[in-house]
Amino acid sequence: MSIQIVEEHGDGGEVHAAIRDGIRAADPSDVGPRDARPLSLSVRGADHAIVGGLYGLTMWRWLMIDGLWIAEGLRGRGLGGRVLAMAEALAFERGCKGSWLGTFDFQARRFYERHGYRVFAELPGFREGHSHFHLAKHFRASPPRLPGDTPGSVARTPPPRSPVPPA
Repeated sequence: MSIQIVEEHGDGGEVHAAIRDGIRAADPSDVGPRDARPLSLSVRGADHAIVGGLYGLTMWRWLMIDGLWIAEGLRGRGLGGRVLAMAEALAFERGCKGSWLGTFDFQARRFYERHGYRVFAELPGFREGHSHFHLAKHFRASPPRLPGDTPGSVARTPPPRSPVPPA
């Protein structure tokens, strides 16, 4: 049998799928099947253009946040916190016990810490002179609340606020 290691070019979809399938097949039986479900939230302006949002997935009772972004002109209005709270509430509804993510020192570490996340790992020198942080948050026994929720309720949409001007 001839074996080659090949640098692939292009979108890599076929390679990613084969590797992902191989990793899943190698999971030990005691971890159970991967119950990955995408989670995406968008913040839209009056013209329905996307001006922020969050994407990630829930799997094995954890929310894994891959990205959260709010357009520069809309920051400081609580939108990021509302998006994060909504993602956490949806994850809780899916049975998640916590959330984790990665961010750089020049990005949103302090934002996440203000929302209850704690650093559990740091990779210094990624980018030279900077660090990448991994943060996690364990959910309480009750669902995370969105601003404006009454106790015991979990809203699927953020509470109404003054309209956000288009970006």
